[in-house]
Amino acid sequence: MTSIVILNGPNLNLLGRREPEIYGSSTLGDIEELCRAAAEPHAIAIEFSQSNHEGELVELIQAATLNGHNAVVINPAGYTHTSVAIADALTASGLPVIEVHLTNIHSRESFRANSFVSPIAIGVICGFGPVGYKLAIDAVAQMLSTNRS
Repeated sequence: MTSIVILNGPNLNLLGRREPEIYGSSTLGDIEELCRAAAEPHAIAIEFSQSNHEGELVELIQAATLNGHNAVVINPAGYTHTSVAIADALTASGLPVIEVHLTNIHSRESFRANSFVSPIAIGVICGFGPVGYKLAIDAVAQMLSTNRS
């Protein structure tokens, strides 16, 4: 069975309470439910995780290959702009990566437009709120079915 790991970086555990005028009212639990529903028609299993700790995210990325996942969807949050370690782990995984952001990182503070993950990702989805995760799952499903053909 096809499986993907969906990783969420720091402070995303606060969604629904943290700056709802920027990030919306959906919680991370709501996003996980959306992801599971989006993956079901594609027969994709998902592993959904969040961590505020860079090293834990690196370990989850490293485990993705060992656990047989086929792709990584990641919202690195604040680590987008700072973590060479996460970028290196994604590169070393050898897995296709889709980067997701709830907000349009290019229309916010200028430092947010810099991403260490984007050059590694096959695609970046930003600015669509929680729907961006569904778009990422649909993209993974399309990419993997095309690769199999």
